[in-house]
Amino acid sequence: MRVVAGSVGGRRLVSVPGRGTRPTADRVREALFSALGERVIDATVLDLYAGSGALGIEALSRGARSCVFVERAAPAAQTVRRNLQALDLTARALLVHADATAFCRSPRGGPFDLIFCDPPYDLARSVLLERLGELRAQGALAPDATAMLERDRRDEELDLEWPAWLALVSQRSYGETVLVRLVFAEGYS
Repeated sequence: MRVVAGSVGGRRLVSVPGRGTRPTADRVREALFSALGERVIDATVLDLYAGSGALGIEALSRGARSCVFVERAAPAAQTVRRNLQALDLTARALLVHADATAFCRSPRGGPFDLIFCDPPYDLARSVLLERLGELRAQGALAPDATAMLERDRRDEELDLEWPAWLALVSQRSYGETVLVRLVFAEGYS
């Protein structure tokens, strides 16, 4: 696994030991950041369910102002720390070793322009919506904040309608992974 592009492009990332964390493939990260384009530059980013930190690190490499990495598993949190230190990105990063639920109820580091959600594929869509709703309720989102979700292509909930406060921008498959791009809609009730 490596950083695809930017100031630390081409540098290797350490993976989380064991099989409990599924890393985002390089080509999926490349597609995700290609879709976001200039939106990443100077953005305040939240990497929820950070795993190795690859998504947030890629954002920092591509010009994001800062990134908060949230990870509850100790081995994964240690991996994020190692990757940030090895790439000299700690000054623009905050690692929060906590559960996503607790963080979203009391967020730090926002308001966020970009939110990356790459949870275990078996985490229910309703739980993801609760986390995003909590961030919204806490005022942790910048105007027109964008959320990028990674889901399994076999997820039966992919075709369900999104709540009115989330607008679906795109949904694209890359092998087993589906990238869902959502924008927090203004004027919701």
